[in-house]
Amino acid sequence: MSDAPLYLEPRLAPRLASLLDTAGFPHALVDGLGSPLNLVLPQQFAQNVAEFRSVLRRHHLGGRIYYAHKANRSSALVRRLSTTDAALDAASLGELQHALASGFTGDRIMVTGPKDPEFLWLAARCGATVNADGAAELADAAALVGAYGLPRLRVLLRLSEFEVSGTRVLSRRSRFGTSVKALDGLLDVLERHRDALEPIGVGYHLDTTSLDEKATALEGCLRATEELRIRGFQPSVIDVGGGFGVNYLAHAAQWERYTTELTHAVMGRRPPLTWGGHGYGLRVENGTLKGALGLYPAHRPLAGAAYLDELLSLPAPTLGRPLGTLLLESLCDLYAEPGRALTDQCGVTLGRVLEVRPPEGGGHGHLVRLALNAGDVGLEDHGVLVDPVLLRRDPAAPGTGTGTGGPVGVHLLGNLCLEADLITRRTVFLPGLPRPGDLLAFANTAGYCMDFTATGAQQQPTARKAAVDEENGSWGWCLDEQYWPVTRTGGRSA
Repeated sequence: MSDAPLYLEPRLAPRLASLLDTAGFPHALVDGLGSPLNLVLPQQFAQNVAEFRSVLRRHHLGGRIYYAHKANRSSALVRRLSTTDAALDAASLGELQHALASGFTGDRIMVTGPKDPEFLWLAARCGATVNADGAAELADAAALVGAYGLPRLRVLLRLSEFEVSGTRVLSRRSRFGTSVKALDGLLDVLERHRDALEPIGVGYHLDTTSLDEKATALEGCLRATEELRIRGFQPSVIDVGGGFGVNYLAHAAQWERYTTELTHAVMGRRPPLTWGGHGYGLRVENGTLKGALGLYPAHRPLAGAAYLDELLSLPAPTLGRPLGTLLLESLCDLYAEPGRALTDQCGVTLGRVLEVRPPEGGGHGHLVRLALNAGDVGLEDHGVLVDPVLLRRDPAAPGTGTGTGGPVGVHLLGNLCLEADLITRRTVFLPGLPRPGDLLAFANTAGYCMDFTATGAQQQPTARKAAVDEENGSWGWCLDEQYWPVTRTGGRSA
């Protein structure tokens, strides 16, 4: 077995790589705004929207790309999105209010998820599309329309548990939506409220990376639109939800090697690769490997817009022709709700190194304490393993070269007084030992890993957020809440 360091190097798109390579700029921002610090890249966000839109054009489909706002709380990203042809998926009253205050009109918003009366009222009031979870929600929405004299409300029916040949369920059950077997009941509700509700189509959202399951669900939605038409409705939309994924790692070989060596470590065939021998779902019982690896597939050659393209190119499980072609033939537009995939390469979390301690008592790896905690960078909460990028305070100082002493394994500790506050339980290999004052940059955190789990525990400061843009080779910034598309970011770097 090789003793070479088990790197998991992050994939860095040119814009994000340029940001981290700009000498002194990240350090100057942390000096001024504190650690931890989140940076978002509105320019990259707009580019990602364009890539998803190009997939629709390639398949000659109409439709909309809805950003799943829950992926990130950033105002800058939402305001920049409002200047594109994309729309927004709001999953709470606060997200809906944020969208309306950031330049979106109701006709460009879809509301999803659990809906309390206040959320549903504002959605109906502003004319948003309601992605309905079930019959009760449809009835509640119709009652609001009638009580307040509102225009007919556009609704999508969220379905689940699709079948092939009526016998074998191939798409997994979801806690959201209504089984396609109960579609007749939903249609009965719609018929009773024709004056209040306008069903524009059907959709699904599956918590899976399986193309086969999603193809089954999409074909099931095509069949469901025919049921609506039989009842006299005119559906014109199929919503394929999100779950298009992100490729976090630069090298497939590193991912394959790491997961193999992790298995060997759990089996006791090599030294541990994690704090306390944690196995990420793997364990040994009586000499036999048990469990399943509970990690996000961090290297995904097919992700984002390319994943959607592949889905639309797949043959339908029973009809046999490409799903994109069947959508065209059914005269249906395509809606999609990417969150993580739309924020790919759109953010980075910076943390300052506070202390570096050598291993004690036969332990493996130096201990590196950071001015942030596990809630500030939630990569591991989502099962994502990826190395941070080491940004030296002074690359020219003696003893700070990346090759000094060779690669080193470290454990990254947070700033909370909790044993469990590890940024990652994995032993992280860096090209050299950090020093206090250096930064660790956790790349690609904008999708669910930047502020989704951040709290003010123990009154530790939560990360401030800044929007950064590049113009003519120079980076500028402003606070996230001060960003507007018509305002040039300030604080240009030298």
